[in-house]
Amino acid sequence: MSLLQTFVGLVNDLLWSKLLIALLIFAGLYFTFRTKFVQFRLIKEMIRLLGESAGDTGNKKNGVSSFQAFCISTASRVGIGNLAGVAIAISTGGPGAVFWMWLIALIGAASAFVESTLAQIYKIKDKDSFRGGPAYYMERGLGQRWMGILFAILITICFGLVFNSVQANTITLAFENAFGINRLIMGLIVVAFFGFIVFGGVKRIARMSEYIVIVMAFLYIGIAIFVIATNISELPSTIALIFKNAFGLEEFAGGSVGAAIMLGIKRGLFSNEAGMGSAPNAAATATVTHPVKQGLIQSLGVFVDTLLICSCTAFIVLLSGEYTNSKLEGIELTQIALSSHIGSWASSLIAIIIFLFAFSSLVGNYYYGETNIEFINNSKTGLFIYRLAVVGMILFGSIAKVQIVWDMADLFMGLMAIVNLIAILLLGKIAFAALNDYTKQKKAGKNPVFYADTIEGLKNVESWSHSSAKEKN
Repeated sequence: MSLLQTFVGLVNDLLWSKLLIALLIFAGLYFTFRTKFVQFRLIKEMIRLLGESAGDTGNKKNGVSSFQAFCISTASRVGIGNLAGVAIAISTGGPGAVFWMWLIALIGAASAFVESTLAQIYKIKDKDSFRGGPAYYMERGLGQRWMGILFAILITICFGLVFNSVQANTITLAFENAFGINRLIMGLIVVAFFGFIVFGGVKRIARMSEYIVIVMAFLYIGIAIFVIATNISELPSTIALIFKNAFGLEEFAGGSVGAAIMLGIKRGLFSNEAGMGSAPNAAATATVTHPVKQGLIQSLGVFVDTLLICSCTAFIVLLSGEYTNSKLEGIELTQIALSSHIGSWASSLIAIIIFLFAFSSLVGNYYYGETNIEFINNSKTGLFIYRLAVVGMILFGSIAKVQIVWDMADLFMGLMAIVNLIAILLLGKIAFAALNDYTKQKKAGKNPVFYADTIEGLKNVESWSHSSAKEKN
């Protein structure tokens, strides 16, 4: 295991200290300027779209409204990255990591807009709904099926296997810390619930968990607001600490500016997924009249995830002062920090919130893998083997050490993000053209509607012909 950890650590250093950070920032800034700051300029439109009814999507019977799509995408984003990941970033990289997490969200929201708009443009029909994502726009938009297959393999390993280990790892640690439950026993309980859903096909339970996450997210935000309100006098100095540490103006436990940048961007990407290529798989399923609508919704989701929910964890941890305790990391730090604010019962509350957040993500991550396996080869045997592998990785994550699980998550997340970022940089002009079409129609007072022939030279688009639009209605 030590050899594996050393190898993974070396590759991660190469990816995250130079290559990926430069690529993420370059892509985010490029898309921000090319879209004329779409993530800020159209924020009122993003909020307005949340109120758009299912009938407005063009499918009055089976349509998923923009608000429903927002709930589903938020449920997939909001997870342990918001609670455990933020705590790891602060304990390892110092308070300055929070600033870099904010920054990557602000510029990354433009990348999220582009990738989700492309996922909508190149989505394909799947019975009564749609499916799509990076693998599909790599094949159809770039004409590179090999690239789509590579991405499909990476996302299946990353989300279906490695990230599900991370989710299980955090669940078992939280329950061990809160209730003293043996991690292996808790892991077997998680596997039993997960297996019941995946092998039994109980999709209704999975959908229910998504909406439970939204309720728990609002509860968590409410608790954070209470903590901040009761420590309001310390808030200015805490914000100042974040900015000072971000630029090396104040040392923190031997940390450096480089560590703050690297950890902030890593954990920020893990949490909001902007540019990684995961959220577009969910974005492609929505029924909307124009691809840009879903791109805007996904952009708003990045803000909600990082600027709101991750900030809640950051202030809970920083205002407690517990982040200076080198013995605490991950979810344990969040539990102890919140307990110092509202009492020992907070540890149990966090464990329950973590279970709901992470379990919903387990199911969502599994389906990301399933969709991409179907892209490669629609084989029942392959799907069965994949399900067994997911169960095995959940059990492995339940008892593994924290560091190796997070290191493996960073490795595959980095590789996946690089492949996706290259694709969306090459296809960006199509998303820009779709955005121009959307804004022109809005200025004309219309409810924007998109057709494949709107963009000159657009090929291999299945779901946006004039005939398919008539079928929806």
